[in-house]
Amino acid sequence: MSELADPAAAVERFDCPMCAAPAGSACRTRGGEVAPKYHTPRFMLVPRLRAELDVRTPTDRGPARLLPTIRTQFPEMADAAAREQMSYRGYLAKLLMAECDDRARRRSERRIKAAGFSREKSLRSFDFDANPSIDPAVINTLATCDWVKKGLPLCLIGDSGTGKPTCSSPWAPAMAGYRVRYTLATKLVNELVEEKASVAIASNESFSGWTKTFTDPRLCAAIVDRLTFGGNIIETGTDSYRLAQTRAAHQA
Repeated sequence: MSELADPAAAVERFDCPMCAAPAGSACRTRGGEVAPKYHTPRFMLVPRLRAELDVRTPTDRGPARLLPTIRTQFPEMADAAAREQMSYRGYLAKLLMAECDDRARRRSERRIKAAGFSREKSLRSFDFDANPSIDPAVINTLATCDWVKKGLPLCLIGDSGTGKPTCSSPWAPAMAGYRVRYTLATKLVNELVEEKASVAIASNESFSGWTKTFTDPRLCAAIVDRLTFGGNIIETGTDSYRLAQTRAAHQA
């Protein structure tokens, strides 16, 4: 059966990037109810449905599909509750906790998968003794994701093989509930060249200096051509507003 003949089945092959509904289930509203239609970012994952204005949720997508853990585990847990003479309230609490714990695990797995990590970059695998230039206390503090909560940037500068990806702790924000995207400059450049929509970019380097970053002359030329064709180019100069404000504050 084609994707257009059964759009709901095609959409439900994917997790929803908006509401985190797992594959095989309908999208959910903020209140946790079955949404009347699938969220746009989800059905856009199906190429043949990208031209659709919306994809409606079939009427047979009931609440039970949103509780997969309860659906699969309740017989076993009900037998255990009977053996242990558990109260109704205790049994219900245990059942709901199992659903919540499993849902949290699935969400973490989906976020990690969506982030696009090339391999595991957890701090558990990092050998701080191998690089004395890195302060373990600082890195472990970063792993608490406080800098993410505050919306602060993080820059790690160093040669290849010195532990930059691992020290940035990309897994920690994903496990903490943040959406993370991990990518390499080369991959980002390829996506940029292939991008058909509008693109805005800011750079400290003039176009002539981009060969310092993109050392392949042909690739660099393709990027510049893609960004400048039919677009606006604005030069903001060399005087830093932030630096001027900092100096003025020190002089006051």
